Amino acid sequence: MSDDPIPLYRLLAPRYWGIWVALGLLRLAVLLPYRLQAPIGRGVGRLAMRLASSRRQIAERNIALCFPELDPLQQRRLLQRHFESLGMTLIEMGLCWWASDARLEPLFQIDGLEHLRAAQQRGKGVIMLTGHFTTLDLGGRFLTMQAPVTAMYRRNENPRFERALRRGRERSAQQAIPKQDIRGMVRALKQNHAIWYAPDQSHRRRHSAVVPFFSVPAATNTATAALARMSGAQVVPFYSRRLPDDAGYRLVIEPALDNFPSADAEADTLRINRWLEQRIRLAPEQYLWIHRRFKPFAPDQPDPYAGI
Repeated sequence: MSDDPIPLYRLLAPRYWGIWVALGLLRLAVLLPYRLQAPIGRGVGRLAMRLASSRRQIAERNIALCFPELDPLQQRRLLQRHFESLGMTLIEMGLCWWASDARLEPLFQIDGLEHLRAAQQRGKGVIMLTGHFTTLDLGGRFLTMQAPVTAMYRRNENPRFERALRRGRERSAQQAIPKQDIRGMVRALKQNHAIWYAPDQSHRRRHSAVVPFFSVPAATNTATAALARMSGAQVVPFYSRRLPDDAGYRLVIEPALDNFPSADAEADTLRINRWLEQRIRLAPEQYLWIHRRFKPFAPDQPDPYAGI
């Protein structure tokens, strides 16, 4: 990876003091036993639900669109559990950055590692397909403890936080590739790397199509099929989720998708969305609902986030 774009001494300016304090508190929280970290994380999430009004409204809108079968009280409860899950994500980010492998191993169960091994033996790389679950960081760290994995990333606008993010990625990922670098991804796959890939956020550029997500039309990235076709890599779905009663985490690696890619990239993308929906329903509070997933994809389409 490239060197830090901003020298460390410049990050000591007063405008970065807040993020320094926040990272310091997070570092202290990582030193606590997990049984204490979990309630702290949920408490932080409940506080964020009160303070982050725009993100709360986006999550409310997404939950209403994706779970119309829930009554308003059930949707509200799901919203609160989601913000508690987001608070846990912050703790997990710290664990991902600073905890040792020996400390993390007892927290995880893993199923299906043989599916990753089988795909790697083909020698054409592996696309590790997943979604933006709130366990994303820690699940990715545990995955890289099992096999070398290349991560996709998007730079953070805050240079101090970006520095911490990049250092965390360097600790767990064999390589990090900008999310728009298709050539870099194909090159890594042809070198038989396993690439962590989540195509489930709003995408209205090249390699996109309007495909239902929870029965709601959504501009969706179709590049998974293109990457598989260009590289010959197999697509191996995986996901991680927190277990009830703070019992740790379960990482599930599923068999490689058969007959993928097909001749229809849009149909392949719909297949991925349906897979993702099924996994989200296992623990819906653990998916990232604060993202504007259903942005308008045409000038005459109403904006579900209008007024937020």
